[in-house]
Amino acid sequence: MLIKTTTRAALIAALALTTAAAWPRAASAETVLRIGMTAADIPRTLGQPDQGFEGNRFTGVTMYDALTGWDLSSADKASVVIPGLATEWKVDDADKTKWTFKLRPGVTFHDGTPFNADAVVWNVDKVLKQDAPQFDPSQVGATATRMPTLVSARKIDDMTVELTTKEPDSFLPINLTNLFMASPAKWQHFYDKAEGADAKAKSQAAWTAFAKDAAGTGPWKMASFTPRERLELVKNADYWDKARVPKVDKMLLLPMPEANARTAALLSGQVDWVEAPAPDALPELKQRGFKLYANEQPHVWPWQFSRVEGSPWNDIRVRKAANLCVDREGLKDGLLAGLMVPATGTFEPGHPWRGKPTFEIKYDKPAAQKLMQEAGFGPNKKLAVKIQTSTSGSGQMQPLPMNEYLQQALAECYFDVQLDVIEWNTLFSNWRRGVKDPSANGSNATNVTYAAMDPFFALVRFLQSSMAPPVSNNWGFINNPKFDELVKKARQTFDPAARDAALAELHAASVDDAAFLYVAHDVGPRAMSPKVTGVIQPKSWFIDFSPISMTP
Repeated sequence: MLIKTTTRAALIAALALTTAAAWPRAASAETVLRIGMTAADIPRTLGQPDQGFEGNRFTGVTMYDALTGWDLSSADKASVVIPGLATEWKVDDADKTKWTFKLRPGVTFHDGTPFNADAVVWNVDKVLKQDAPQFDPSQVGATATRMPTLVSARKIDDMTVELTTKEPDSFLPINLTNLFMASPAKWQHFYDKAEGADAKAKSQAAWTAFAKDAAGTGPWKMASFTPRERLELVKNADYWDKARVPKVDKMLLLPMPEANARTAALLSGQVDWVEAPAPDALPELKQRGFKLYANEQPHVWPWQFSRVEGSPWNDIRVRKAANLCVDREGLKDGLLAGLMVPATGTFEPGHPWRGKPTFEIKYDKPAAQKLMQEAGFGPNKKLAVKIQTSTSGSGQMQPLPMNEYLQQALAECYFDVQLDVIEWNTLFSNWRRGVKDPSANGSNATNVTYAAMDPFFALVRFLQSSMAPPVSNNWGFINNPKFDELVKKARQTFDPAARDAALAELHAASVDDAAFLYVAHDVGPRAMSPKVTGVIQPKSWFIDFSPISMTP
């Protein structure tokens, strides 16, 4: 009897295997895309990511949508703002602090609850209204600093909201690409079950639980999450934009902050895709058939100077000397194997916001040395400066070797450069605290790359005096009345051509003032297996993972 039972079980198992083998491969095989990120940890998943724009790239625009978004469909055209969860918007003709947004009908969160005006108000309040139950201070720094004029949201009807700014602000629709919509019902579910001594403690517990089981409206849904190890996302087959339903079943996001380790993981088949591969490995990657993607990004790799009392960078001769002492072409062709564009400002010639700066940023060591000598420095009296940087991070390219390159270059122009190297997310947090905060650790410059996709991100948050911490990212406390005047002019100009002209004037003024040490623009290098197809590398910090496929 035992023999008969065993034989029957074996026959059933064999039949099952035979049947499975006969199925079409596409029907049974799950397609998985494995990505090695530059981040040292998974960016926050609760709706407002940390880790800079790498956070937005991987845990923002994947699981969530905003009222407005970026067009990532072209590798040739500039990425522009397009409708997202809002289908249209308009500033009030009589009161330009008020905007009306019409919402997209028929959208649901991953938990099945509807997206509507109440959800928009709830998500605005989570970062702006301190007495709201869902207010989360931990989300404010990465959000409110990116839309500093927004003060409130009001429901007009289920599909219409009114947003109010504290002053006329033509940049608002662009800024709103950073406010991701999380499910109020999902959060409320966790809040109702949370334990805590008071409402704030329960709210914090609810957000902690939400981060482990998130619900947005995006094309990807959270499947599982292991902090510092991996995030598994699965396609949202019910996504509202049918053209952007993902083509692969699952995407695994893996923190790999060290460039050589990322590259080794790709070469060994542990991952299918890596951000920022090691430049010296590019020949081997090409030889072995891996695909390489790069495209100029709206991005600057700078040193941002302290301008507080006593800073060595308060002397414009010193700032200009630093800009003239760097051989950017040598950096490009040597250390970075061609994977950068030399920066002569935030915007290069041909951009509508470039303007006509009179200070030409180029490599001119004799001119740099002369300026330093005029400022009182020379071979026997070097100027000590301290720069805070990171080991990796979003858009940071190869920060440690690049800063070591600058350290050696600037030494020839009588600078004594000290490096304060810290973890990326810590550096990013310190950036919002400013040079006056103890976290600056005595540094008088910081090396945080920045996006230049829109006027606020590219210029305003660094140059306007009122954007000093804790409001936004004027880390060095720049206080230039001319900058403030030009920011106001651009922000309150709603005609696109006139606004472009004002922004060009602002940019030219910042270059003439040598407001930063402008070094490079990133090209977003990525390397991936030949099995990865359908990749469109846009001129953006972001990328759309939806059209990507995996071949067997």
